[in-house]
Amino acid sequence: MRLFTESGYDVRVVPTASALRFVGAPTWAALSGHPAQTDVWADVHEVPHVRLGQSADLVVVAPATADLLARAATGRADDLLTATLLTARCPVLYAPAMHTEMWEHPATQANVATLRARGAVVLDPAVGRLTGADSGPGRLPEPSEIFAIAATLLDRAALPQDLAGRHVVVTAGGTREPLDPVRFLGNRSSGRQGYALARAAVARGAEVTVIAANVALPDPAGAKVVRVGTALEMRDAVREAAATADAVVMVAAVADFRPATASATKIKKTSADPDPVELVRNPDILAELAHDRPRPGQVVVGFAAETDDVLANGRAKLAAKGADLLVVNEVGEARAFGTTDNAATLLGTDGSVLDVPLGSKDRLADAIWDAVAARLPG
Repeated sequence: MRLFTESGYDVRVVPTASALRFVGAPTWAALSGHPAQTDVWADVHEVPHVRLGQSADLVVVAPATADLLARAATGRADDLLTATLLTARCPVLYAPAMHTEMWEHPATQANVATLRARGAVVLDPAVGRLTGADSGPGRLPEPSEIFAIAATLLDRAALPQDLAGRHVVVTAGGTREPLDPVRFLGNRSSGRQGYALARAAVARGAEVTVIAANVALPDPAGAKVVRVGTALEMRDAVREAAATADAVVMVAAVADFRPATASATKIKKTSADPDPVELVRNPDILAELAHDRPRPGQVVVGFAAETDDVLANGRAKLAAKGADLLVVNEVGEARAFGTTDNAATLLGTDGSVLDVPLGSKDRLADAIWDAVAARLPG
């Protein structure tokens, strides 16, 4: 809620009776600047169970318990929150949190499927430590990531659910090729653009798998994250995930080369000049996938980071790789890598060219998914 209010949004809090055992109504009122709405029978003349839902631009339920999901899926209206959900005609975002067994129970999964079929965005919970010694799927995603999904929905109120029922794979970050146990060949990629694509796909209803190479960012809410380090590990993970994917977007900066051998111990500095490092070529994961797609109709998107002759190099790379789309951007010091904004040109094998001007990486992510969705088979 602090993230919403600090970003200028007007927030009304509707806590359930159970929620008030954790955070009291005065705290919610102080943080939001409005009385916490808790009871259908309070302020009856304002008809709160109708007014709140009708006036909202977005409803966020966090954490969404197994009980709340069940009541929402069956259309219950036995408290102010569920009544508000029935009257809301805006996007609704649920961030589930519960024990692993409760999340995996067929009843909960059926309720989640029902809500998603109605157009609600239901995030998959994060994986991690729960209460007590338990650990597994069921942890509430990081607040910053829930907010990022919510901001995407607010930014595009008519955000299409054109990826609902689709499985998409996004690679992110930069691979590192070890020279010895402490040194590596790497690049400047932070993973921000890949994570923006993951969040946008979740908001559009997709099942999202992120293959993250050395990314130091919170996991995108609602996405499954597979961690890798090297290009060879990335290749194996992409092959496995792509087997069931409708679209694969290769955002990660994968090293073109790796040392032919990696020292088992730290290479010591001596008075002599160091030995030259022999490099060998890494597999071209994008080209391999594009030319040997595991599923018919699979859409494959690549990224090209260029420093000169950007469009000419991009067109040549699109032809060589065999992808459906190539996102070409100019990179360099404080440009694209590690920044919060980006500009790019989308080149299609159909001859299409779309310039996306400098803006947030979230905006570029939306443009890319628009292009992908248009190419997915019906």
